[in-house]
Amino acid sequence: MRVSHYFEWEDHITGGHAQSVRNQRKILDRRGIEYTTEPDLNADLLHLNNMGPRSVYYARKARLSGVPVLVHAHQTAEDFRESFALSNLLARPMRPYLEYAYSLADHLVCPSKHNRQVLEGYADAPKTVISNGFDPDMLAGYADLREEYRDRYDLSGTVAFMVGHVIERKGLRSFVETARAMPDTDFVWFGYLNPTGGGGLDRLLRKRETTKLVENAPANCTFTGYVEDIRGAYAAGDVFFFPTKNENEGMALLEAMACGKPPVVRDVPTFEWLTDGTNCLKADDDFAGAIKQVQDSDQRERLGANAEAASESFELDTVADDLVSLYRSVV
Repeated sequence: MRVSHYFEWEDHITGGHAQSVRNQRKILDRRGIEYTTEPDLNADLLHLNNMGPRSVYYARKARLSGVPVLVHAHQTAEDFRESFALSNLLARPMRPYLEYAYSLADHLVCPSKHNRQVLEGYADAPKTVISNGFDPDMLAGYADLREEYRDRYDLSGTVAFMVGHVIERKGLRSFVETARAMPDTDFVWFGYLNPTGGGGLDRLLRKRETTKLVENAPANCTFTGYVEDIRGAYAAGDVFFFPTKNENEGMALLEAMACGKPPVVRDVPTFEWLTDGTNCLKADDDFAGAIKQVQDSDQRERLGANAEAASESFELDTVADDLVSLYRSVV
């Protein structure tokens, strides 16, 4: 089997979306599946990871040529909101565009059950839930970086942390205001301070509200910007504080759990697979109350151990079986 594994705008997209594609290609490499990263209709399968206009063009062409089309449904209009300037306005035309684009698929890959439920209203194509997964090899040795990264950002005590792009959808306001309500606790957000990961689009795309929230954050709330070794984030932090409003899955969450960091999350449908009080704490508004609970070392250790155990089913080798099986069934 030969796969055309195409990721449109690959050079410009960062974050979990890009990491998911890298994970898929690791699976192909490890399972010995031949693939090209170009759109190639001589392949046995066209697997598309971002439904831009070029991907739509090749999906249509593949359907006419009898080449099966598999589409990874990374985006929804709902998930697009509150990302950058004009994103709420653009989400309106994005919905019918994605409905059309996803309808070109012979099969859709959904990273979570919640994502699949949302996409039921987008397209009639068959859907299979396959996690984006995480590669535990990428996290190896993270604990050795704890002292270095805590010293670098002047962190002490039980540190609440977040990993990802600094955007409002991921709960930026809640993160800042919770830090303000807990002046004796360090909060740190590791990740890009703009939606594109750098470059000249920063000033154009960053929302004014985002800039204002970051600039007016309290002294105990740190925004690191890009971190060259993400393992340092998981080493430095103690409680993964993820107040996101809408998420297709949340790969940083899986990585944090794998490092034994207990998550405090917003009680949203995406996280229905997590059990409040067992492997996480959930909250709607009172995040400070939840974080205070895990400042107790026994509670933190218990939740962290359960979170680590729950993350094992999302490891890349397990996800690989599901993806390869789907490839074979679609082809």
